[in-house]
Amino acid sequence: MKLLLDFLPIAVFFIAFKVFDIWVATGVAIAATVAQIAWLRWSTGKVEPMQWLSLGVIVLFGGATLLAHNDTFIKWKPTVLYWLMGGALAIGQLVFRRNLLKSLMGAQMSLPEPAWRALAWSWTTFFAVMGVVNLWVAYSFDTDTWVNFKLFGGLGLMAAFVIGQAVYLSRYMKTE
Repeated sequence: MKLLLDFLPIAVFFIAFKVFDIWVATGVAIAATVAQIAWLRWSTGKVEPMQWLSLGVIVLFGGATLLAHNDTFIKWKPTVLYWLMGGALAIGQLVFRRNLLKSLMGAQMSLPEPAWRALAWSWTTFFAVMGVVNLWVAYSFDTDTWVNFKLFGGLGLMAAFVIGQAVYLSRYMKTE
């Protein structure tokens, strides 16, 4: 259910774009994200920091898109989110000497420190590359292609990366 709720704004953005245009889709994405946060707050009493960050970025870049009537802003939104996530992981490692992935997932799995470090840096790199790829698609292709990439390409690359991570982590998983 949580996974479905997390992808709701992307899905409604895609559908609204296909039915209407980028302007309606942007407004719908903002509204869906606000509704998502409100629902989480009401149903669970808590909203994760990444979800607050996502809300802030969609309101800022989506609002700029609508106010300036320029779709460049909404095309930058995924890149900004990717780079903020990757930057947080890198700053955690380099500045605070803290592995944020271990902090988030350490209770779910036990890994040696080198594996945690490799995991953090691989996600940092993935987010950096995804930000660049998003901009490349946004500036090299039309808006329709970018919207398709945002849903199918972005999610497909994320799924492939997660599968790769699972294969990497499988060597550390203990069987009972």
